[in-house]
Amino acid sequence: MSLSLRDQLLQAGLIDPKKAKQAARAQHQQRQQQARRPEGEPDPREQAAARAAAEKAQRDAELNRQRQDMQQQVARRAEIRQLVEQHRVPRVDSEQLYNFVDGRKVRRIPVDAAQRQQLVAGRLGIVRHQGRYELVPAAIAERIGSRDPHVLVSLAGTEAAPDENDPYKDFVVPDDLTW
Repeated sequence: MSLSLRDQLLQAGLIDPKKAKQAARAQHQQRQQQARRPEGEPDPREQAAARAAAEKAQRDAELNRQRQDMQQQVARRAEIRQLVEQHRVPRVDSEQLYNFVDGRKVRRIPVDAAQRQQLVAGRLGIVRHQGRYELVPAAIAERIGSRDPHVLVSLAGTEAAPDENDPYKDFVVPDDLTW
């Protein structure tokens, strides 16, 4: 009669009797647990492993989505930077300043008479770029505004509608007012 693998390993001296008894005890406990569990009920360890795998897959998917969002933002910023640098109107040294509102603050940018007329007519727009304000053609300003509306500062015709409760809504302020 042939011996079991365990007995053969014991005779060869490859395992010691203590480890063989522990392995036999573990197998016995596993068989008892399976016998006690009703038929069709899944193993709690398998359920925990499946749950952990599902949570890991969900975390990985969320991290991948965040990475893709960051890559898209970087690509949009690079696109905006390229648009501004290629199409910006050269700065002029002028005593004449064009005043505009950025958020809640009134800012100013030096312009000449032709640039002022183009700004008022809506042919030029103002964008925020690397901490400075740049003048760009209106078509480029619209493209920049579609990629990131926070970069677009001023474009004629994009100002918000006046508030209904504004007491001065009937008084029109001219766009070409020079201060």
